Amino acid sequence: MTEQDGQDGQGRQERADAVDREMAARLLPDAVVRALGHWWEVNASAYADGTPGAHTIRYTPSRWAQITPWPKALAPTSAGGDAAVSRAEVASAVADALRREAFREALVATYVWGKGKRGTPGGSGPATLHKILAFDGLDSALATAVTALREHGASQAYAALRGQVPGLGPAFFTKFLYFTGIARPPVHGVRPLILDRVLSRRLRWMAAAVGRESGHDVDGSVAAWVWSDGNWSPHRYQVYLAFMHAACGQLAAGDSWPSGTTPNLLECALFTTSWETSG
Repeated sequence: MTEQDGQDGQGRQERADAVDREMAARLLPDAVVRALGHWWEVNASAYADGTPGAHTIRYTPSRWAQITPWPKALAPTSAGGDAAVSRAEVASAVADALRREAFREALVATYVWGKGKRGTPGGSGPATLHKILAFDGLDSALATAVTALREHGASQAYAALRGQVPGLGPAFFTKFLYFTGIARPPVHGVRPLILDRVLSRRLRWMAAAVGRESGHDVDGSVAAWVWSDGNWSPHRYQVYLAFMHAACGQLAAGDSWPSGTTPNLLECALFTTSWETSG
């Protein structure tokens, strides 16, 4: 299959596949391993259980006053000032909502956590979420994705949500899938991970470096194509999951990363750390 629903030439897809194979063989380059090792030195006490459950964001509840249903795990929208919520708390809220088939409530919990302080009264946070919640087919789309995740796996759940809900792109619906995967792990394959623009750009940098070194993508155009800023294909999401799980094993085999950690800790680390990303 070709990326982005087959709109580009097969030659470029073959080069993309070749870069993917090289990345799968090489995994994380030394510069990234060093950066992640430093990240772990700084954050080891916060994530001592090997998961990013303690990863906490701050948000302003009053800015979400128009949003219903509102999860009980979040501070009341009538509260003044800021509040904080961790990944572990969101995971618990999503598990509770899914037990009641309250799919919208689960989505709200993941969306508010994902947007955090960036959510403003007239901005892309509350305004966009309000429009998403007004979509008549939302419950059906979320329910279908939850079933697809449980019965068929992460990439199928991704495909089930992609393009189905106006305003709900992969940067946020993968957050929904990620927390759903904690509550209801898939029977087949690996659990879903968050994929957004920041993480895609991290992978783009690595893909461009591999492409230059291997000769498969000398100018970085293929890396820019497949690791774009959004609208990733289900195939690309599957490539991402496979790479992240293999890279987690690579890190665990070294001496700068704890063994027994989960790939979502690597996702959190890649999101919050940085290295030279030019080129």
